[in-house]
Amino acid sequence: MTRQSDRFRFFHLVLFAGAVATSTTLSLLTPLGSRAVRAELDNSPKMLVDEVWQIVNRDYVDGSFNQTDWEATRAELLDRNYSSQEEAYRAVREALEQLNDPYTRFLDPAQYAALTSQTAGELTGVGIRLQLDEDTGRIAVVEPLENSPALEAGIQAGDRILAIDEKSTENMSVEKAAELIRGTAGTQVTLQIWRPSEEPFDLTLTRAKIELAAVNYTLHQEGGTKVGYIRLKEFSSHAAEQMKRAIETLDEQDAQAFVLDLRGNPGGLLYASIEIAQMWMDNGAIVRTVDRGGHSQDFNANHTAISEKPLAVLVDSNSASASEILAGALKDNGRATIIGTQTFGKALVQSVHGLSDGSGLTVTIAHYYTPDGTDISHKGITPDITIELSGTQRQQLVTNPDLIGTSEDPYYKQALSTLQAQLTPKPLAVQ
Repeated sequence: MTRQSDRFRFFHLVLFAGAVATSTTLSLLTPLGSRAVRAELDNSPKMLVDEVWQIVNRDYVDGSFNQTDWEATRAELLDRNYSSQEEAYRAVREALEQLNDPYTRFLDPAQYAALTSQTAGELTGVGIRLQLDEDTGRIAVVEPLENSPALEAGIQAGDRILAIDEKSTENMSVEKAAELIRGTAGTQVTLQIWRPSEEPFDLTLTRAKIELAAVNYTLHQEGGTKVGYIRLKEFSSHAAEQMKRAIETLDEQDAQAFVLDLRGNPGGLLYASIEIAQMWMDNGAIVRTVDRGGHSQDFNANHTAISEKPLAVLVDSNSASASEILAGALKDNGRATIIGTQTFGKALVQSVHGLSDGSGLTVTIAHYYTPDGTDISHKGITPDITIELSGTQRQQLVTNPDLIGTSEDPYYKQALSTLQAQLTPKPLAVQ
C-alpha cells in the first residue's frame, strides 16, 4: 500500500513527450512582498507573470535555472507594463526559454483546456474525429468514437458535415468545426450531414462526456497458440482501468501469452504507468524519481499482478516517457522481452499547474531512473531484440495500419516467435 502522503504527491507527477500529460495542481505561492506590491499585482497581467515565476522558482529541477539569474528575471518581468494578457503570455514564454527545457512551458487557456481534456482520457462533445476534405473544402468524419452520441446516432466514417447549427462549414478549419461541436454535456448541436447517394439531412445530437479508448485488445489464434494482443496508445487517467479490463478479458479467453504494443505511445500520467506495471509484475522495483534537492522516491510492484504469463513488449523511437518507465521496469526485472527499436529517451518528470486565469504551466520537477539505476535521458531503452524495418515494410504499415499487430507486422511476427519459443516445452536432458 502507498502511504496517503505519497499517494497525493504521486497523482501530481506527470510525464511529458509530444502531448502534455496533465494533472491540475493548486499552487501555493510565496509572499509577494508589501501590501502595496500585492495591490499592484492583483487583477493585472503581472499577477500571472509572477505566478509562473513563483512556481518555477519553487519546483524546477535545476536549481541553477540553466545558469541564469532567476531572481533578476523576476525583477525584469515585474518592471514591465503589460497592456494585455497576451502580452504577458509572450513575456512568460520568453522567460521560460532561458531554461532551455522544452518540457517546461506555458499553455494559454485554450491549449491548457484541450490538453488536460486529452490527458483526462475523456472529452465532452458528440464523439467524432474530423479532417478536412481537400477536394470539397468541407469537414469530413474520420470515424465516430465508441460509446459516443455520434455512433449511436448513426454517423459514419466518410460523412461530410455541411453545417453546424446552421453555420456552413465551407472553407472552415477543422479546429473551428471542433470548437463549434464541443460544448457542455447535456446541450445539443445540430449537424447537417451529406453522404453519397443520399440527400443532406439534419441530426440533432446531445453532447455527453465520452471516455476515450487508450487501450485496444483482441485475442489472436496463432496456430496452436492463443495470444492476447494489447495496444496501449497513451497513459491517460483511464488507461490503467482499461488495461486491467483487457488483461482479465483475455485471460478469461485462455490467452497463453501476451503482446503489449507501446509503439508510438508518447507517455502520459506517471501513476498510470506505475499501476500498469503492477498488473504485470508481482514484485520488484518499477522506477525511482529524484528531485533537485536529491530527494528520491521509489515505486515498486505490490504483489497485485494479474498475469504472470509470457509477455513481449513492442517499442519504437516514439515510445517515450511513461512508455519507457513501463518498458524499463519490465526489462530490468526480466518480466518481458522488449522488441523493436531504441526508444525516445526522455527521463524527466513534469508537474502541471492550472493558473489563475485558466492558462497552465508544465514544469520539469524530477529525473527518473529505471530499476537498474539507468539514466535513459537522450539514450532510451535498448530492446532485447532489435527490429530494423525496410523502407517498404515501414511504408506498408503506415499506409495500411490494419496490418499492425498481425503476421504482416515484423514487430508482432518476432514477438510471436519469441513467445512460442518460451511456451514450447524444453526436451529433458538425457543422462
